[in-house]
Amino acid sequence: MASSEHRGDGAGAEPLVGVDQLIGIYDADGGLLGELRYAFGRVFSGGHCALCDLTHRGVRRRAEWATVVDHLGVPVVLLHRNEMDSPLRRVVGSRLPTIVVARDAELEILLGPEELGECGADPCDLERRIRLALAGR
Repeated sequence: MASSEHRGDGAGAEPLVGVDQLIGIYDADGGLLGELRYAFGRVFSGGHCALCDLTHRGVRRRAEWATVVDHLGVPVVLLHRNEMDSPLRRVVGSRLPTIVVARDAELEILLGPEELGECGADPCDLERRIRLALAGR
C-alpha cells in the first residue's frame, strides 16, 4: 500500500462542500519494511488496519475506493502512520486508523478506528459515514 493522492471529480454524487481535503491515515508504516511488517502481522497475529481493508484488496487498490473518491469530489490523501507531519500527529495521536478532515487550515478527526472498523471492507459504507459525520458538524 503506497501512499497516494487522488482528486475526485464529483461525478455521480454530490461533492462535499466546505472541505479542503480528507486525510486517511493507515495503522501501518509505509516503505518496504513497513509493508512486510504489516503483512507478517496480518498473517501470523491476525492484526489488520480497517482503512487498509477499505482501500485495498490484498496488494491491489479496490476499484470501489476510486469510485468513492470520485464521489466525494475533494482531494483525498492516504498516509501511513510514519508519514504524518507534526500538526497531523498532534491531532491524531494514537487513534489509528483514522480519517481527518481539513477545513480552513484546521484539522479534525472525522472518523476514528471504531467507525472505520464498522465499515468492514465496504468503501461505499465509508462514503456514507463520511457524509453523515460532516452533516452532523
